Amino acid sequence: MTDLADAVRAGLAARADPDAAGPMQRYMRSAMPFRGVPKPAREELVRELVAGRSVPSVEEFGATVRDLWDGAEFREERYVTLTLTGHRRWAPPQDASWVPLYRHWIVTGAWWDFTDEIASRRIGSLLRADPASLVPVLRAWITDPDRWLRRTSVIAQLGSGEATDVGLLTDAIEATLGDPDFFLRKGIGWALRQHARVDPGWVRRFVDGHPGLSPLSRREALRHLP
Repeated sequence: MTDLADAVRAGLAARADPDAAGPMQRYMRSAMPFRGVPKPAREELVRELVAGRSVPSVEEFGATVRDLWDGAEFREERYVTLTLTGHRRWAPPQDASWVPLYRHWIVTGAWWDFTDEIASRRIGSLLRADPASLVPVLRAWITDPDRWLRRTSVIAQLGSGEATDVGLLTDAIEATLGDPDFFLRKGIGWALRQHARVDPGWVRRFVDGHPGLSPLSRREALRHLP
């Protein structure tokens, strides 16, 4: 599917807005440059590219997204790669065998715009589908030296609702409690705030029982609680 990777790059180049590229790069504090293609235009490009294409094999699809990610010269190429992996009607089904690839993307992407999408929408989906395979992985990431893997272990269950594994969430938060990193503290608050939608009492008890939570984490966790 080299033609698809080439078409992604050509499509982004055709939609490039140099006037927008600089501000986008500065906002994201990115060393990798931008084309200046906003999200709606990227999504339109994906719709055009997959229309009429049959669902690829897992091997073909995997090779294409690896090419797009590792060969990216502009940040939008990686954004489109993530969009392709989440395309419900066109992308082939995924299972736990995709975790090493997503781990590679989290570590090499090394910023919140990539990590949050992968954690909540890719790793989280795999976790809900196959907890027996994913829980040990996330438990290993809880203490990984890479902060983005640790953030993933905290926020992977944002979409789990009542199926949230509170033991896993507790362990992920407690292992990171004393870390001064902004993104880890923000992630803790986000995860607790999201779980408060389904079990506010649990979140209130958790916050009250963990005085070591940073002010940022505590404020985010309790934002919508009385």
